[in-house]
Amino acid sequence: MLVGRRVEHEAVERLLALCQQGRCGVLLVRGEAGIGKTALLQHARETAAAAGFRVEDVAGVEAEAEFAFAGLHQLCAPLLERAAALPEPQQSALGVAFGTRGGPAPDRFLVGLAVLSLLAEVAEDGPLLCLVDDAQWLDQASAQVLAFVARRVAAERLVLVFALRDPGDRDVSAFGGLPDLRLVGLPDPDARALLAAAVRAPLDDVVRDRIVAEARGNPLALLELPRGAPPAQLAGGFELPDVASVPRRVEEAFGRRAGSLPPDTRLLLVTAAAEPTGDVALLWRAVAHLGVAREAAAPAEAAGLVEFGTRVRFRHPLVRSAVYRAATLPDQRRAHGALAAVTDPQVDPDRRAWHRAQALTGPDEDAAAELEGSAGRARARGGLAAAAAFLQRAAGLTPDPARRASRALEAAHAKHDAGASETSLELLAVAAAGPPDALRDARIELLRAQIGFDRTRGNEVPGMLLDAARSLAPLDPALSRETYLHALDAAIITGGLSDGRGLPEVAEAARAAPPPPGPPGPADLLLDGLVTTFTQGIVAGAPELRHALEAFRADDLSTAPSSEGDALRWLWLAGRTAMRLYDDELLHVLAHRHVRLARDAGALATLVHALPFLSSVSLLAGELSRAGSLIAEETAIRQVTGGVPLRFGGLALAAWQGREAESAERHAAAVEEATARGNRAEIALVHLARAVLHNGLGDYATALDAAERACAQPDATHTNAALPELVEAAARAGQPERAEAGCRQLDIRARAGGTPWALGLAARSRALVGTGPAAEQHYREAIELLGACRMATYLARTHLVYGEWLRREGRRQAARQQLRTAHGMLSDMGVEAFAARAARELRATGEHPRRRSAEPSDSLTAQELQIARLVATGATSREVGGQLFLSPRTVEAHLRGVFRKLGISSRRQLRDLQLP
Repeated sequence: MLVGRRVEHEAVERLLALCQQGRCGVLLVRGEAGIGKTALLQHARETAAAAGFRVEDVAGVEAEAEFAFAGLHQLCAPLLERAAALPEPQQSALGVAFGTRGGPAPDRFLVGLAVLSLLAEVAEDGPLLCLVDDAQWLDQASAQVLAFVARRVAAERLVLVFALRDPGDRDVSAFGGLPDLRLVGLPDPDARALLAAAVRAPLDDVVRDRIVAEARGNPLALLELPRGAPPAQLAGGFELPDVASVPRRVEEAFGRRAGSLPPDTRLLLVTAAAEPTGDVALLWRAVAHLGVAREAAAPAEAAGLVEFGTRVRFRHPLVRSAVYRAATLPDQRRAHGALAAVTDPQVDPDRRAWHRAQALTGPDEDAAAELEGSAGRARARGGLAAAAAFLQRAAGLTPDPARRASRALEAAHAKHDAGASETSLELLAVAAAGPPDALRDARIELLRAQIGFDRTRGNEVPGMLLDAARSLAPLDPALSRETYLHALDAAIITGGLSDGRGLPEVAEAARAAPPPPGPPGPADLLLDGLVTTFTQGIVAGAPELRHALEAFRADDLSTAPSSEGDALRWLWLAGRTAMRLYDDELLHVLAHRHVRLARDAGALATLVHALPFLSSVSLLAGELSRAGSLIAEETAIRQVTGGVPLRFGGLALAAWQGREAESAERHAAAVEEATARGNRAEIALVHLARAVLHNGLGDYATALDAAERACAQPDATHTNAALPELVEAAARAGQPERAEAGCRQLDIRARAGGTPWALGLAARSRALVGTGPAAEQHYREAIELLGACRMATYLARTHLVYGEWLRREGRRQAARQQLRTAHGMLSDMGVEAFAARAARELRATGEHPRRRSAEPSDSLTAQELQIARLVATGATSREVGGQLFLSPRTVEAHLRGVFRKLGISSRRQLRDLQLP
């Protein structure tokens, strides 16, 4: 037991004990350098080994932080013999990421699923402990994948323990939200005990007090600071400056100790510090290249700074950084030059290129070109951060100003793709400083706009995209057209231009788009259709839009190349356009297809956008439990990927379920966020949800106000969903003129769409504003039409308003039939506020509505219900895990809970149940 760490050791031991009982564990050990994180990991290693665990470990290295999947490869390499048991897409993703197989760059989170499956496979043989020290120095790809795995483990006999230096200057947001244990300084009694064990020389009481005060309970400081002080100082003159932090003081103490070594030993040490893999053979070759004898290593080992065994191991990560930072620039360059000279360019061209670049004192085109090649290989493995680092360094080494600007632009793109927008903007400034180049300048402005859209979704972005599209038109017609489409998409999402102009102005500008350079693809057709729609109206644009959407449905996107302009990117916009046409079939096909393709590719960045849209489609179809599962999945993925949460899905679900308090809370937060961004479209969507809620509650005045706010932008897609709410609220609130106006707008859109859904909503709205036999004819027509479409919520609500009308006409028997149907449908869907409204109307007719009997499936969580549905289709646990980014063992654990709650014992019985 180390001094003063009993509580921390017990926490680790509990984690390991629970793992032996079949429960996974994750722990993030945080604290400043030297506080005892590595010692705690060593205790975990020894305890686990004694208990029969398999233990695998890896340590992040600062010099290795730009090599994609380097840390992950070190951790997984001993386990790869079990990779053959993984599904082929996961095997391929690992092979490409680790450079052992060719193929397109894998999605980062498909690699994560593969690692999760691999660890779970190994853990089937016995409990597995994975230790990650100095996680702040992991390359970004490895950090994101391991954080993904940590959030998805559930039922595996697996423990993951990360040690993370805190604070630090590296982005460690990937690990946010993991269970953590923060190590603090030892209390004074423990600090004194540790100091007494470390320093055998007599200590004056004043000196002892001063050391304890200076160290502030940091164990490494207590052990190392006295070692750098002469005996005379320990006897009475110990003193350290007060300005530096303890880790910096410890690092300086290591640096002083290294600085006292012979010159050849110092050069050997800095070479070892610059070589991150710990390859002893490589180090000895580099040392020989420098003309340094191996015997120079002895003083460094004797000083307790490093060990040369099967691998090079520094006593502490601070030793490595202290040695490297204390070295002179010429020695650093000599070390990197020697490492470059002895690294095989065929076996490890990227590290050779990196070392060569660090050895240079000025621009060098050959070295820059090598780094550019390394960037290409890194990107092919899915290492966006590594590619960006190589390109950034390549730009700095490029002597030709024009080429330097081009490489800086490519580096900016890579940094943006890797999520480093601030660095991307800095590189764009470097690119913009190059000699004039019209195409490059236009691409710079395009990337600025794309960064702005991703960071803020503010209403200034459409104008920026339009400017970039105009500049690109004579230079790159295909990219110009794509940029115009992006501008239209951004205007739809944000509500128009920052000066208050809306979609018609953006579309008018987009009419200047050049013709496609070849046969028009689905995205080209969509651009032309949207331009016609927003400049000439929905009646003129509908045929073109339908032609574009049919092209999206016919296009084989599953085999489309992965590129900036492929059609898969625009499926979300295509789906929203189907909503504009009230085409429920196309809407259903495109929304489900978008999710399926994103799942198949393991593309979580795409999936988090596809899931909320499919949840909205499911809501309108009356599949509220499915919508809830999709929203829960999207929320979980955003927690993994670190994306900004989208509030509308949960808000819309709460509104349709009639949860007034939750809706009010979500509404306020969503309006505040959207207003801060100037996003009028998001604000309107929030008001649409509010209109649905209050129509259900029977508060028609509030519903009318919200619906009119939602319809404030007549060209917005969501207006199609808001108009039926407006007509119903206005008709019930005694505002016939406002109801008539909404009905006229809806009628125009319905005729353009021409679908049963569109025509059924128009007939329903005419019935709401009508009277006498004509109104009843419209009600019957609406029920017939809506019965032929997928959007069951509108059919149920039409039965409701027809029953309300019949009751007011004094036709109680006929009203009961319609209200009974409405109540049953709405209750089964979980549309509780409207179901309660139907129940009130039924009671007014003299009938007491039957309560919906509880179903066993009501007790299932959203994830359990999702798993149950998939298993009911015949999917295996491995197939379900691959779709939901879970390990098969976790799926089995959830499935046992499903069986218990449903009172069944087999998958066959599950297939026989009617799940919601």
